[in-house]
Amino acid sequence: MRKIKILVVDDHTIVREGICTLLGLSPEMEVVGETSNGMEALDMVRTFVPDVVLLDISMPIMDGLEATHRICREFPGVKILVLTQYGDREYVFPIIEAGARGFINKTAASSELVSGIRSLYRGDSFLSPSVARFLVEDYQLEASFRKNQDPYEQLTDREKEIFKLLAEGYNTKEIAEMLVISPKTVDGHKTRLMAKLDLHSRVEVVKYALRKGIIRV
Repeated sequence: MRKIKILVVDDHTIVREGICTLLGLSPEMEVVGETSNGMEALDMVRTFVPDVVLLDISMPIMDGLEATHRICREFPGVKILVLTQYGDREYVFPIIEAGARGFINKTAASSELVSGIRSLYRGDSFLSPSVARFLVEDYQLEASFRKNQDPYEQLTDREKEIFKLLAEGYNTKEIAEMLVISPKTVDGHKTRLMAKLDLHSRVEVVKYALRKGIIRV
């Protein structure tokens, strides 16, 4: 059986040697090289063409981000598994954009590291639970921000209800009868919702509702 070829890159000697020793215990894995900086890592990738590069983020001479950019550009078939820690969250999105396929927290169990390498070798991605958690948190914060920036989300439930009825073609009197409120109240809601959405005609209301998927043709 062909072994998974791994390059270990970390500027902390004791961490690097510990990882190499751990991986050496697995009959399916082979550490083909180890180094302490991104520049040497790039040279070793050119020499050994490993299947997986286990790469620290913060390193001298060339950091993990730059090394990931250059390795993925030259060797798109080589998978990058990044060593990270909780305080490195600001690096995660840039390194994903650079081409990294997985993240392992430095506090992870040895079994998790082995699982991550296997996943990347199979062509999958892998995230340590702690890294996955703050990626989800960041996504939720961004989604919440987008939602709060959406003018439609600033409408009250009643305004959304009236907006939909307007887009469906009902007039003020019909909406008032359907919702059991006065035409004057409908007009008040209509004025406010159109101001919030910066709409100025029934045609614009319909177009906006179609774009948002509130109504369908």
